[in-house]
Amino acid sequence: MITDVPLRLRDDPDFRRYWLARSSSLTGSMVTAIALPVLVYRLSGSPFLTALVTALEAAPYLLVGLFAGALADRWNRRRVMVSADLVNTLVIGSVPLAYLAGILTVAQVLVVGFVVQMVFTFFDGANFGALPVLVGRERVAQANAAVWTASSLIELFVPPLAAVLLAVLNPASLLTIDALSFAASAVAIGGIVRAMSEPRTGQRPLRPQVVFADIAEGLRFLIRHAGVRTMTIVGSLQSFAGGGFMALMVVWCDRVLHIGTSGIRFGLVYGTWGIGGLIAALGLPRLLKRMPPAAVTLYAIPVSAALGIVSPLMPNWELAAIALLVWGSAYVLVIVNAVSYRQQVTPEQLLGRVNTAGRMLSWGVGWTGGSVVGGVLGSWLGIRSGMVLMGIGGVVAVVVAWTSPLRRIAAAHDPLHA
Repeated sequence: MITDVPLRLRDDPDFRRYWLARSSSLTGSMVTAIALPVLVYRLSGSPFLTALVTALEAAPYLLVGLFAGALADRWNRRRVMVSADLVNTLVIGSVPLAYLAGILTVAQVLVVGFVVQMVFTFFDGANFGALPVLVGRERVAQANAAVWTASSLIELFVPPLAAVLLAVLNPASLLTIDALSFAASAVAIGGIVRAMSEPRTGQRPLRPQVVFADIAEGLRFLIRHAGVRTMTIVGSLQSFAGGGFMALMVVWCDRVLHIGTSGIRFGLVYGTWGIGGLIAALGLPRLLKRMPPAAVTLYAIPVSAALGIVSPLMPNWELAAIALLVWGSAYVLVIVNAVSYRQQVTPEQLLGRVNTAGRMLSWGVGWTGGSVVGGVLGSWLGIRSGMVLMGIGGVVAVVVAWTSPLRRIAAAHDPLHA
């Protein structure tokens, strides 16, 4: 139990700094999430290259995720997070500068999308372990809900604003917002007073074989813990479906819903996902008072799977927005619940490794694989057919969840042991 810290998160100045850092960074990242694929689509006109943007955003977890987690557990987490933010300020800022100089290419945009996420992988590994230390494990779900509530509000208001700006500004110029948001995040995190890591004593010297041993230790925990293992598998399958959908979403809005790639309707379709996320973030702490995390996953994943198939079939943008609202609620509920659960049950010294391993499987393998497959299917079978086929991955997640140890864990009503 944390002592000498305000009981309410809103009264905790260090958490407020952390929340401000995440909120500012998420605002910039949401602008980039919309502007980057639009930029590639306008430069190339290619559905596959547009989908490749989504794949490259998650691919770094496949390449460096495990190493980032192992190193983040060794290093000072605050320093890792600030350094990552400063590097990404420069990387993302290179796009508007290249555009102003008249030398921007599709290749540069794709490389920037990859590098920014690779650097963020180190930030994420440190961030996952930093939050439980900062607020205490008993407040992790509440803290995550606060961050995801902000994220959902950002997803609600930023996409319509970004879509309107895209009608008058080149998408490359909008990336300036993301560069500034990374800088603001670095300042806020640097101002946090309390520790974000427990003291590191008796660590072995940093050698390649030691790093690999650290990675193996984190993987063993993930594999052996039935709840963490199953939620990771379920999350990976859901991410496969979600990655395929999001990879084709810009083209879907343009060619299927006929609302173009800018303007208020385009922004509203993107924004309704944020409303769903807001519902999930606000509802999770209340749900966890009534049922264990395993039960939350069991009940949310069928809804997510169903809407992953239904959403692409909507005949107009209004119904599509409603479907995305419901899907976003269930989808985000599965994610936030799994993240909070991992942070509650994972030993502090393994937090970075276990998180990045889980993120590598769900975000790296699931999202990247779904994005690539979705891009291929969309180009081969058509946008709507490709998206529907991708949604089947969510059905597989339902089968896995309901035939897994999650049912036993939920029945035992013990959220902290599996």
